[in-house]
Amino acid sequence: MAELDLAEVGLRAVNQQLHALSRESNDLDWRLLNPLGRHSIAVGLDAPAKVTVEGHAGFYCGGMNKQAEIIIEGHAGPGVAENMMSGTVRVKGNASQSAGATGHGGLLVIEGDASSRCGISMKGIDIVVGGSVGHMSAFMAQLGTLVICGDAGEALGDSIYEAKLFVRGKVESLGADCIEKEMTPEHLETLGSLLERAGIDADPEDFRRYGSARKLYNFDVDHADAY
Repeated sequence: MAELDLAEVGLRAVNQQLHALSRESNDLDWRLLNPLGRHSIAVGLDAPAKVTVEGHAGFYCGGMNKQAEIIIEGHAGPGVAENMMSGTVRVKGNASQSAGATGHGGLLVIEGDASSRCGISMKGIDIVVGGSVGHMSAFMAQLGTLVICGDAGEALGDSIYEAKLFVRGKVESLGADCIEKEMTPEHLETLGSLLERAGIDADPEDFRRYGSARKLYNFDVDHADAY
């Protein structure tokens, strides 16, 4: 395993080193020391590398990730794994607002809680939160799956499209066009597989499913009050 000390070489040098990695690189296992809440750590990676951040990360850690497995051994600031394409980002602690925002693919696991707007405008990413999420989570979520093992704040799934939401705890309120839906055997299988991939020990039978009522796809004056 190779190590890079952010306090010694700086953020730019660390990201340049990681950007130079490819599938053919000799060492794809990296450990980043002394992150100290710096922003934009390990962003834009495009190699099947394993990168462990030894501590807390600031804004946008793991953003635009492709292929890499990124582990944050602490808390993460706003926008962790934002616009991720593939790979995995795991936050051992809590995450601030907009976790996994606009993500197109891959898996984001937050073992603790996530703040507001978790999964905002998600476009294919799968997100598993071990704890609770704040208000306006999954706002305008278009595709992918958001699993919340704790509670959800107000306006969950506001203006949602085709993303799937699973919540084990209480939902403070649902946003516009978001409704509770039937949990079929297919959904139980999908949820069970995702929980297993995330390493979260929870029974799919304890969750409820939410999704779009599909009334706001096109403007209809009869639904004007819902906008």
